[in-house]
This record gives sequence, structure tokens and C-alpha cells, in this order.
Amino acid sequence: MQPQADVFSLHNYINSSNPSPYPSHFAVSPPYPINGQNLNPFYGIQSATNNPQSMSLSSNSTSDEAEEQQTDKNIINERKQRRMISNRESARRSRMRKQRHLDELWSQVMWFRVENHQLLDKLNNLSESHEKVLQENVQLKGETSELKQVISDMKIQSPFSCFRDDIIPIE
Repeated sequence: MQPQADVFSLHNYINSSNPSPYPSHFAVSPPYPINGQNLNPFYGIQSATNNPQSMSLSSNSTSDEAEEQQTDKNIINERKQRRMISNRESARRSRMRKQRHLDELWSQVMWFRVENHQLLDKLNNLSESHEKVLQENVQLKGETSELKQVISDMKIQSPFSCFRDDIIPIE
């Protein structure tokens, strides 16, 4: 029975010198094969990650993701660029519309100024004509009064009875 005790104590020595966080019934197998057999169940996975072909597959998927992200960025940048160009064109059209409207308003201002000048000229001409007509009316009224006075004087001095006031009324 002695040999079993030695094996047990050796097992305890190995476990105590390298304490494992796992219970003792979980055996940790070495990463290298023993007697041509690999006892580590993760050995294939570990070797696959170090294999250039599997790294190529992994990098291909990463590359595909990167390409997809780059494509998405390109699409977003292209949309931004189109939007920026569209906004610039829209702003240019808006400036052109405003300039056209400003030109039309300026044209109207010039037309109204010419029209106003012509109307002022007409008003001045009519005012002058009106003054002349008023002066002429005053002159004609004066002449009318003088002529009435002459007629009145002639009637009084006339030897003919047909020119007297009692027969023909003078207005």
C-alpha cells in the first residue's frame, strides 16, 4: 500500500506547487502531444488561430467588414457631397431669383420716376395754363365792364329812342 501513498503525495505536491483555480478533478493537459496524442481539447483551436490560412479567413471577414464600413462611409460622403452641391445650386438659383426680382423692382422704380417726371411736367403746364386762363378771365371781365360802360354812355347820349334803357334792358 505504500506505492499508492507515494502517488497521492506526488499528486498533492504537483497540485500544491501550481495551484489551479479549478477543482482537482479537472485535469489540465499539456499543449503538446504525449505519445503522439494530443490530450488538450483546445489544441486544434489554438493551432487554427495560428494557422495563416485561418488568419486569412479571419482577416477576410474583417476585411469584408472594413470594406462594408468604407462603402457605407463612401455612400454617406457621396450623399453629403450631393446634398452640398444641391444646396449650392439651390442657393445660386435663389440668388438669381432675388437678383431678377431686384432688377424688376429697379426697372419699376425707373419707370415710376420717368412717369412721375412726366406727370409733374403736365401738372406744371396745366398750372401755367390755368394761371393764363385766370388772367385772361380777369382781363375779359375788365373789358366786359368797360364795354358795358361804353354802351351805357352811348345810350344816354343817343338821340334814338331804341337805344334807351326803358326799351332794351342791358345786362
